[in-house]
Amino acid sequence: MTDHLRAHDAALERLRGLHPKKIDLSLDRILALLEALGRPQDRLPPVIHVAGTNGKGSTSAFLRAITEAAGLKVHVLTSPHLVRFVERVRLAGTLITDEAFAAILARVEAANAGREITFFEIVTAAAFVAFAETPANLLILEVGLGGRYDATNVIGAPAVSVITPVDYDHKEFLGEDLGGIAGEKAGIIKAGRPVVVARQAEAAEAVIEAEARRLGAPLTLMGRDVDAWSERGRLMVQDQQRLLDLPLPSLYGPHQVDNAGLAVAAALALDDPRITDAALEKGVASAEWPARMQRLTAGPFGDLARQRGSDLWLDGGHNPHGARAVAQALADLARDGRPVALVAGTLSNKDAVGFFSAFKGLNAKVYATGFEADAAATAEATMDAARVAGLQAQAVGYPLEAVRRALTAEGAPPHVLICGSLYLAGEVLAASEETWPR
Repeated sequence: MTDHLRAHDAALERLRGLHPKKIDLSLDRILALLEALGRPQDRLPPVIHVAGTNGKGSTSAFLRAITEAAGLKVHVLTSPHLVRFVERVRLAGTLITDEAFAAILARVEAANAGREITFFEIVTAAAFVAFAETPANLLILEVGLGGRYDATNVIGAPAVSVITPVDYDHKEFLGEDLGGIAGEKAGIIKAGRPVVVARQAEAAEAVIEAEARRLGAPLTLMGRDVDAWSERGRLMVQDQQRLLDLPLPSLYGPHQVDNAGLAVAAALALDDPRITDAALEKGVASAEWPARMQRLTAGPFGDLARQRGSDLWLDGGHNPHGARAVAQALADLARDGRPVALVAGTLSNKDAVGFFSAFKGLNAKVYATGFEADAAATAEATMDAARVAGLQAQAVGYPLEAVRRALTAEGAPPHVLICGSLYLAGEVLAASEETWPR
Protein backbone atom coordinates (compact mmCIF):
# COMPACT_ATOMS: atom_id res chain seq x y z
CA MET A 1 0.00 0.00 0.00
CA THR A 2 1.17 3.52 -0.74
CA ASP A 3 2.50 5.12 2.45
CA HIS A 4 -0.01 7.80 3.46
CA LEU A 5 1.36 8.35 6.97
CA ARG A 6 0.44 11.70 8.47
CA ALA A 7 1.12 13.26 11.88
CA HIS A 8 -1.39 11.11 13.73
CA ASP A 9 -0.36 8.01 11.81
CA ALA A 10 3.26 8.57 12.84
CA ALA A 11 2.12 8.74 16.47
CA LEU A 12 0.23 5.50 15.97
CA GLU A 13 3.27 3.82 14.47
CA ARG A 14 5.07 4.68 17.70
CA LEU A 15 2.21 3.22 19.74
CA ARG A 16 2.24 0.05 17.67
CA GLY A 17 5.87 -0.37 18.58
CA LEU A 18 5.16 0.10 22.28
CA HIS A 19 1.91 -1.86 22.33
CA PRO A 20 1.84 -4.76 19.85
CA LYS A 21 -1.48 -5.27 18.13
CA LYS A 22 -2.47 -8.19 20.30
CA ILE A 23 -6.05 -8.90 21.28
CA ASP A 24 -6.60 -9.69 24.95
CA LEU A 25 -10.25 -9.25 25.81
CA SER A 26 -10.51 -7.70 29.27
CA LEU A 27 -11.82 -4.50 30.85
CA ASP A 28 -9.25 -4.18 33.65
CA ARG A 29 -6.59 -2.32 31.66
CA ILE A 30 -8.94 0.13 29.93
CA LEU A 31 -10.72 0.91 33.21
CA ALA A 32 -7.43 1.64 34.96
CA LEU A 33 -6.35 3.94 32.15
CA LEU A 34 -9.68 5.77 32.07
CA GLU A 35 -9.44 6.24 35.84
CA ALA A 36 -6.02 7.87 35.35
CA LEU A 37 -7.58 10.13 32.71
CA GLY A 38 -10.35 11.33 35.04
CA ARG A 39 -13.07 8.93 33.82
CA PRO A 40 -13.95 10.55 30.47
CA GLN A 41 -16.54 7.79 29.91
CA ASP A 42 -18.68 9.51 32.56
CA ARG A 43 -18.71 12.79 30.59
CA LEU A 44 -19.98 11.50 27.26
CA PRO A 45 -23.24 12.45 25.58
CA PRO A 46 -25.97 9.77 25.33
CA VAL A 47 -24.56 6.64 23.68
CA ILE A 48 -25.91 4.24 21.07
CA HIS A 49 -23.71 1.16 21.53
CA VAL A 50 -23.55 -1.13 18.47
CA ALA A 51 -22.32 -4.75 18.53
CA GLY A 52 -22.75 -7.70 16.16
CA THR A 53 -20.85 -9.69 13.54
CA ASN A 54 -22.03 -8.11 10.29
CA GLY A 55 -23.59 -4.75 9.49
CA LYS A 56 -22.25 -2.77 12.47
CA GLY A 57 -20.65 -0.14 10.27
CA SER A 58 -23.58 0.22 7.89
CA THR A 59 -26.10 0.38 10.72
CA SER A 60 -23.97 3.01 12.45
CA ALA A 61 -23.76 4.98 9.19
CA PHE A 62 -27.55 5.00 8.87
CA LEU A 63 -27.88 6.03 12.53
CA ARG A 64 -25.43 8.86 12.05
CA ALA A 65 -27.21 10.10 8.92
CA ILE A 66 -30.64 9.94 10.61
CA THR A 67 -29.59 11.72 13.77
CA GLU A 68 -27.61 14.38 11.92
CA ALA A 69 -30.61 14.94 9.66
CA ALA A 70 -32.51 15.58 12.90
CA GLY A 71 -30.06 18.39 13.69
CA LEU A 72 -28.05 16.53 16.32
CA LYS A 73 -24.31 16.92 16.77
CA VAL A 74 -23.01 13.35 16.65
CA HIS A 75 -19.72 11.75 17.71
CA VAL A 76 -18.86 8.40 16.09
CA LEU A 77 -16.26 5.73 16.86
CA THR A 78 -15.84 2.96 14.29
CA SER A 79 -13.15 0.47 13.34
CA PRO A 80 -11.13 -0.41 11.44
CA HIS A 81 -10.14 2.51 9.23
CA LEU A 82 -9.60 2.07 5.51
CA VAL A 83 -6.96 4.65 4.55
CA ARG A 84 -6.30 7.09 7.42
CA PHE A 85 -6.66 6.40 11.10
CA VAL A 86 -8.73 9.53 11.74
CA GLU A 87 -11.63 7.87 9.87
CA ARG A 88 -12.33 6.07 13.16
CA VAL A 89 -13.06 9.20 15.21
CA ARG A 90 -15.69 11.72 14.17
CA LEU A 91 -16.23 14.69 16.48
CA ALA A 92 -19.65 16.37 16.27
CA GLY A 93 -19.87 15.48 12.59
CA THR A 94 -16.27 16.08 11.48
CA LEU A 95 -13.27 13.74 11.40
CA ILE A 96 -10.79 14.58 14.13
CA THR A 97 -7.69 16.35 12.81
CA ASP A 98 -4.32 14.68 12.63
CA GLU A 99 -2.81 17.17 15.04
CA ALA A 100 -5.61 16.97 17.62
CA PHE A 101 -5.51 13.18 17.71
CA ALA A 102 -1.72 13.11 18.00
CA ALA A 103 -1.91 15.52 20.96
CA ILE A 104 -4.57 13.44 22.73
CA LEU A 105 -2.62 10.23 22.14
CA ALA A 106 0.40 11.81 23.81
CA ARG A 107 -1.71 12.70 26.86
CA VAL A 108 -3.17 9.21 27.05
CA GLU A 109 0.25 7.60 26.68
CA ALA A 110 1.54 9.74 29.56
CA ALA A 111 -1.43 8.81 31.75
CA ASN A 112 -0.86 5.13 31.05
CA ALA A 113 2.65 5.50 32.53
CA GLY A 114 4.10 2.45 30.84
CA ARG A 115 1.48 -0.04 32.06
CA GLU A 116 0.55 -2.95 29.81
CA ILE A 117 -2.18 -1.93 27.41
CA THR A 118 -3.37 -3.12 24.01
CA PHE A 119 -3.37 -0.97 20.90
CA PHE A 120 -7.18 -0.89 20.65
CA GLU A 121 -7.54 0.00 24.33
CA ILE A 122 -5.25 3.00 24.19
CA VAL A 123 -6.91 4.26 21.00
CA THR A 124 -10.37 3.81 22.55
CA ALA A 125 -9.27 5.77 25.59
CA ALA A 126 -7.99 8.57 23.35
CA ALA A 127 -11.31 8.66 21.50
CA PHE A 128 -13.21 8.90 24.80
CA VAL A 129 -11.07 11.87 25.86
CA ALA A 130 -11.81 13.59 22.55
CA PHE A 131 -15.54 12.87 22.86
CA ALA A 132 -15.69 14.08 26.48
CA GLU A 133 -13.98 17.37 25.59
CA THR A 134 -16.11 18.24 22.54
CA PRO A 135 -19.81 19.09 23.02
CA ALA A 136 -22.27 16.85 21.16
CA ASN A 137 -25.79 15.48 21.48
CA LEU A 138 -25.03 11.81 20.82
CA LEU A 139 -22.24 9.23 20.52
CA ILE A 140 -22.54 6.26 18.18
CA LEU A 141 -20.09 3.74 19.60
CA GLU A 142 -19.17 0.66 17.58
CA VAL A 143 -17.77 -2.39 19.37
CA GLY A 144 -14.36 -3.51 18.14
CA LEU A 145 -14.57 -7.24 18.86
CA GLY A 146 -17.11 -9.30 20.79
CA GLY A 147 -18.92 -7.09 23.28
CA ARG A 148 -18.73 -8.14 26.90
CA TYR A 149 -14.97 -7.56 27.25
CA ASP A 150 -14.50 -5.11 24.40
CA ALA A 151 -12.74 -1.87 25.36
CA THR A 152 -15.85 0.14 24.44
CA ASN A 153 -17.99 -1.71 26.99
CA VAL A 154 -17.34 0.68 29.87
CA ILE A 155 -20.58 2.60 29.31
CA GLY A 156 -22.82 2.18 32.33
CA ALA A 157 -26.19 3.16 30.88
CA PRO A 158 -26.35 3.53 27.09
CA ALA A 159 -29.33 5.33 25.64
CA VAL A 160 -29.83 2.32 23.33
CA SER A 161 -27.88 -0.88 22.71
CA VAL A 162 -28.01 -2.37 19.20
CA ILE A 163 -27.04 -5.89 18.13
CA THR A 164 -26.69 -6.54 14.41
CA PRO A 165 -26.75 -10.11 12.96
CA VAL A 166 -24.53 -12.52 14.88
CA ASP A 167 -22.54 -15.10 12.95
CA TYR A 168 -19.21 -16.92 13.04
CA ASP A 169 -16.14 -14.70 12.90
CA HIS A 170 -12.97 -14.24 14.96
CA LYS A 171 -13.34 -17.86 16.07
CA GLU A 172 -9.91 -17.75 17.65
CA PHE A 173 -11.26 -15.27 20.22
CA LEU A 174 -15.02 -15.87 20.34
CA GLY A 175 -15.18 -19.62 19.75
CA GLU A 176 -17.25 -21.71 17.37
CA ASP A 177 -20.50 -21.93 19.32
CA LEU A 178 -23.07 -19.49 17.94
CA GLY A 179 -24.87 -19.24 21.26
CA GLY A 180 -21.58 -18.46 23.00
CA ILE A 181 -20.74 -15.79 20.41
CA ALA A 182 -24.19 -14.27 20.89
CA GLY A 183 -23.58 -14.25 24.64
CA GLU A 184 -20.44 -12.15 24.11
CA LYS A 185 -22.33 -9.70 21.88
CA ALA A 186 -25.18 -9.56 24.42
CA GLY A 187 -22.64 -8.36 26.99
CA ILE A 188 -23.36 -4.78 25.89
CA ILE A 189 -26.95 -5.03 27.17
CA LYS A 190 -27.34 -3.02 30.37
CA ALA A 191 -29.94 -3.25 33.13
CA GLY A 192 -33.14 -1.41 32.30
CA ARG A 193 -31.76 0.11 29.08
CA PRO A 194 -33.47 -0.54 25.72
CA VAL A 195 -31.87 -2.93 23.25
CA VAL A 196 -32.77 -3.27 19.57
CA VAL A 197 -31.78 -6.54 17.92
CA ALA A 198 -31.59 -7.59 14.26
CA ARG A 199 -33.08 -10.83 12.99
CA GLN A 200 -30.95 -13.67 14.35
CA ALA A 201 -30.43 -17.36 13.97
CA GLU A 202 -32.53 -19.21 16.54
CA ALA A 203 -29.60 -20.09 18.82
CA ALA A 204 -28.36 -16.50 18.91
CA GLU A 205 -31.81 -15.01 19.42
CA ALA A 206 -32.52 -17.25 22.41
CA VAL A 207 -29.33 -16.19 24.19
CA ILE A 208 -29.84 -12.47 23.52
CA GLU A 209 -33.47 -12.57 24.59
CA ALA A 210 -32.59 -14.40 27.80
CA GLU A 211 -29.92 -11.82 28.68
CA ALA A 212 -32.30 -8.93 28.03
CA ARG A 213 -34.91 -10.58 30.25
CA ARG A 214 -32.36 -11.20 33.00
CA LEU A 215 -31.36 -7.54 33.04
CA GLY A 216 -34.85 -6.13 32.64
CA ALA A 217 -33.79 -4.45 29.39
CA PRO A 218 -36.71 -3.57 27.10
CA LEU A 219 -36.14 -5.64 23.94
CA THR A 220 -37.16 -4.71 20.40
CA LEU A 221 -36.61 -7.64 18.07
CA MET A 222 -36.67 -7.15 14.31
CA GLY A 223 -39.12 -9.51 12.66
CA ARG A 224 -41.23 -9.66 15.81
CA ASP A 225 -41.72 -6.15 17.24
CA VAL A 226 -40.57 -4.18 14.19
CA ASP A 227 -40.25 -5.31 10.60
CA ALA A 228 -38.55 -3.79 7.55
CA TRP A 229 -38.85 -4.74 3.89
CA SER A 230 -38.66 -3.26 0.41
CA GLU A 231 -41.85 -2.80 -1.58
CA ARG A 232 -42.38 -0.98 -4.90
CA GLY A 233 -39.05 0.81 -4.65
CA ARG A 234 -39.57 1.97 -1.06
CA LEU A 235 -38.38 0.92 2.41
CA MET A 236 -41.28 -0.04 4.64
CA VAL A 237 -40.76 -0.11 8.40
CA GLN A 238 -43.64 -1.20 10.63
CA ASP A 239 -43.77 -1.20 14.42
CA GLN A 240 -46.64 -1.71 16.86
CA GLN A 241 -48.06 1.75 16.20
CA ARG A 242 -47.58 2.64 12.55
CA LEU A 243 -46.18 1.94 9.11
CA LEU A 244 -43.37 4.15 7.83
CA ASP A 245 -42.99 4.59 4.07
CA LEU A 246 -39.36 5.65 3.49
CA PRO A 247 -36.95 5.91 0.54
CA LEU A 248 -34.83 2.89 -0.28
CA PRO A 249 -31.45 2.93 1.51
CA SER A 250 -28.63 4.84 -0.12
CA LEU A 251 -26.29 1.89 0.46
CA TYR A 252 -26.66 -0.78 -2.22
CA GLY A 253 -27.88 -4.33 -1.69
CA PRO A 254 -30.88 -6.16 -0.21
CA HIS A 255 -29.04 -6.60 3.11
CA GLN A 256 -29.00 -2.83 3.53
CA VAL A 257 -32.79 -2.89 3.82
CA ASP A 258 -32.29 -4.87 7.03
CA ASN A 259 -29.50 -2.57 8.27
CA ALA A 260 -31.51 0.57 7.54
CA GLY A 261 -34.60 -0.89 9.21
CA LEU A 262 -32.55 -1.76 12.29
CA ALA A 263 -31.17 1.79 12.39
CA VAL A 264 -34.65 3.28 12.10
CA ALA A 265 -35.86 1.09 14.99
CA ALA A 266 -32.86 2.12 17.10
CA ALA A 267 -33.35 5.80 16.30
CA LEU A 268 -37.00 5.55 17.33
CA ALA A 269 -35.95 3.83 20.56
CA LEU A 270 -34.12 7.04 21.51
CA ASP A 271 -37.61 8.58 21.90
CA ASP A 272 -36.25 11.99 20.87
CA PRO A 273 -38.88 14.35 19.40
CA ARG A 274 -36.25 15.82 17.08
CA ILE A 275 -36.10 12.53 15.17
CA THR A 276 -39.03 13.18 12.86
CA ASP A 277 -40.25 11.22 9.86
CA ALA A 278 -38.45 13.77 7.69
CA ALA A 279 -35.16 13.02 9.49
CA LEU A 280 -35.69 9.29 9.02
CA GLU A 281 -36.37 9.80 5.30
CA LYS A 282 -33.33 12.01 4.75
CA GLY A 283 -31.02 9.80 6.81
CA VAL A 284 -31.96 6.52 5.13
CA ALA A 285 -31.51 8.10 1.69
CA SER A 286 -28.19 9.87 2.36
CA ALA A 287 -26.02 7.54 4.49
CA GLU A 288 -22.50 6.92 3.23
CA TRP A 289 -20.23 4.05 4.24
CA PRO A 290 -17.17 3.23 2.11
CA ALA A 291 -16.28 -0.30 1.00
CA ARG A 292 -19.78 -1.67 1.55
CA MET A 293 -20.95 -2.40 -2.00
CA GLN A 294 -19.43 0.93 -2.94
CA ARG A 295 -19.38 1.70 -6.65
CA LEU A 296 -15.96 2.93 -7.74
CA THR A 297 -16.03 5.55 -10.46
CA ALA A 298 -12.88 7.54 -9.63
CA GLY A 299 -9.19 6.81 -9.19
CA PRO A 300 -7.14 4.33 -11.24
CA PHE A 301 -9.49 1.41 -10.56
CA GLY A 302 -12.60 3.39 -11.52
CA ASP A 303 -10.86 4.70 -14.64
CA LEU A 304 -10.20 1.15 -15.86
CA ALA A 305 -13.83 0.16 -15.38
CA ARG A 306 -15.12 3.25 -17.16
CA GLN A 307 -12.87 2.58 -20.18
CA ARG A 308 -14.31 -0.94 -20.44
CA GLY A 309 -17.93 0.12 -19.90
CA SER A 310 -18.12 -2.02 -16.76
CA ASP A 311 -19.37 -1.33 -13.27
CA LEU A 312 -16.82 -1.84 -10.49
CA TRP A 313 -17.82 -2.43 -6.88
CA LEU A 314 -15.86 -2.60 -3.63
CA ASP A 315 -16.86 -4.50 -0.51
CA GLY A 316 -14.84 -5.36 2.60
CA GLY A 317 -16.99 -8.22 3.87
CA HIS A 318 -14.79 -11.19 4.79
CA ASN A 319 -16.92 -13.94 6.35
CA PRO A 320 -19.53 -16.31 4.84
CA HIS A 321 -22.51 -14.37 6.23
CA GLY A 322 -21.26 -11.12 4.71
CA ALA A 323 -20.43 -12.89 1.45
CA ARG A 324 -23.97 -14.24 1.15
CA ALA A 325 -25.39 -10.73 1.46
CA VAL A 326 -23.03 -9.35 -1.18
CA ALA A 327 -23.65 -12.32 -3.50
CA GLN A 328 -27.36 -11.54 -3.38
CA ALA A 329 -26.64 -7.94 -4.37
CA LEU A 330 -24.44 -9.16 -7.23
CA ALA A 331 -27.15 -11.55 -8.37
CA ASP A 332 -29.52 -8.59 -8.74
CA LEU A 333 -26.96 -6.80 -10.91
CA ALA A 334 -26.33 -9.90 -13.03
CA ARG A 335 -29.97 -10.20 -14.08
CA ASP A 336 -28.93 -8.35 -17.24
CA GLY A 337 -27.02 -11.47 -18.32
CA ARG A 338 -23.56 -9.96 -18.08
CA PRO A 339 -20.83 -12.06 -16.42
CA VAL A 340 -19.60 -11.59 -12.85
CA ALA A 341 -15.94 -11.40 -11.84
CA LEU A 342 -14.43 -11.26 -8.36
CA VAL A 343 -11.08 -9.63 -7.67
CA ALA A 344 -10.44 -11.17 -4.28
CA GLY A 345 -7.86 -11.09 -1.53
CA THR A 346 -8.31 -12.84 1.81
CA LEU A 347 -6.69 -13.11 5.22
CA SER A 348 -5.10 -16.43 6.10
CA ASN A 349 -7.07 -16.66 9.37
CA LYS A 350 -10.50 -16.39 7.71
CA ASP A 351 -12.81 -19.01 6.22
CA ALA A 352 -11.98 -18.28 2.58
CA VAL A 353 -13.66 -21.43 1.26
CA GLY A 354 -16.86 -20.51 3.08
CA PHE A 355 -16.59 -16.98 1.73
CA PHE A 356 -16.25 -18.09 -1.90
CA SER A 357 -18.97 -20.72 -1.59
CA ALA A 358 -21.52 -17.90 -1.38
CA PHE A 359 -20.74 -16.94 -5.00
CA LYS A 360 -20.94 -20.39 -6.60
CA GLY A 361 -24.45 -19.84 -7.98
CA LEU A 362 -23.26 -16.77 -9.89
CA ASN A 363 -20.71 -18.70 -11.97
CA ALA A 364 -18.25 -15.99 -10.98
CA LYS A 365 -14.66 -16.03 -12.19
CA VAL A 366 -12.13 -15.23 -9.47
CA TYR A 367 -8.95 -13.22 -9.94
CA ALA A 368 -7.10 -13.85 -6.69
CA THR A 369 -4.61 -11.23 -5.61
CA GLY A 370 -2.36 -10.26 -2.74
CA PHE A 371 -2.30 -7.13 -0.60
CA GLU A 372 -0.35 -5.70 2.31
CA ALA A 373 -1.48 -6.96 5.73
CA ASP A 374 0.20 -9.05 8.40
CA ALA A 375 -2.15 -11.99 7.91
CA ALA A 376 -2.77 -11.61 4.17
CA ALA A 377 -3.01 -14.88 2.28
CA THR A 378 -0.96 -15.24 -0.87
CA ALA A 379 -2.73 -14.88 -4.19
CA GLU A 380 -2.10 -18.59 -4.74
CA ALA A 381 -3.69 -19.57 -1.41
CA THR A 382 -6.75 -17.42 -2.16
CA MET A 383 -6.96 -18.99 -5.63
CA ASP A 384 -6.85 -22.47 -4.12
CA ALA A 385 -9.67 -21.62 -1.68
CA ALA A 386 -11.85 -20.34 -4.54
CA ARG A 387 -11.22 -23.52 -6.50
CA VAL A 388 -12.10 -25.69 -3.51
CA ALA A 389 -15.38 -23.75 -3.35
CA GLY A 390 -16.04 -24.73 -6.97
CA LEU A 391 -15.15 -21.48 -8.74
CA GLN A 392 -12.84 -20.84 -11.68
CA ALA A 393 -9.85 -18.96 -10.32
CA GLN A 394 -6.44 -17.67 -11.28
CA ALA A 395 -3.76 -15.85 -9.29
CA VAL A 396 -2.74 -12.32 -10.29
CA GLY A 397 0.12 -10.49 -8.64
CA TYR A 398 -1.45 -7.24 -7.45
CA PRO A 399 -4.91 -5.64 -7.30
CA LEU A 400 -4.78 -3.18 -10.21
CA GLU A 401 -3.52 -5.87 -12.58
CA ALA A 402 -6.18 -8.27 -11.29
CA VAL A 403 -8.91 -5.71 -12.07
CA ARG A 404 -7.41 -5.13 -15.52
CA ARG A 405 -7.39 -8.89 -16.16
CA ALA A 406 -11.03 -9.21 -15.04
CA LEU A 407 -12.13 -6.31 -17.22
CA THR A 408 -10.38 -7.51 -20.37
CA ALA A 409 -11.71 -11.07 -20.31
CA GLU A 410 -13.64 -12.18 -23.38
CA GLY A 411 -17.34 -11.49 -23.53
CA ALA A 412 -19.60 -8.67 -22.45
CA PRO A 413 -18.30 -6.06 -19.98
CA PRO A 414 -18.51 -7.81 -16.61
CA HIS A 415 -19.82 -6.74 -13.26
CA VAL A 416 -16.62 -6.69 -11.19
CA LEU A 417 -16.45 -6.87 -7.39
CA ILE A 418 -13.26 -6.27 -5.41
CA CYS A 419 -13.80 -8.24 -2.22
CA GLY A 420 -12.51 -10.47 0.57
CA SER A 421 -10.95 -8.09 3.09
CA LEU A 422 -11.24 -4.56 4.44
CA TYR A 423 -7.44 -4.37 4.17
CA LEU A 424 -7.68 -4.95 0.44
CA ALA A 425 -10.50 -2.40 0.25
CA GLY A 426 -8.31 0.13 2.05
CA GLU A 427 -5.45 -0.49 -0.35
CA VAL A 428 -7.75 0.15 -3.30
CA LEU A 429 -9.18 3.36 -1.83
CA ALA A 430 -5.71 4.58 -0.85
CA ALA A 431 -4.59 4.52 -4.49
CA SER A 432 -6.01 8.00 -5.13
CA GLU A 433 -6.96 10.90 -2.86
CA GLU A 434 -10.17 11.08 -4.90
CA THR A 435 -11.33 7.89 -3.20
CA TRP A 436 -10.17 8.52 0.36
CA PRO A 437 -13.06 8.28 2.85
CA ARG A 438 -14.04 11.71 4.17
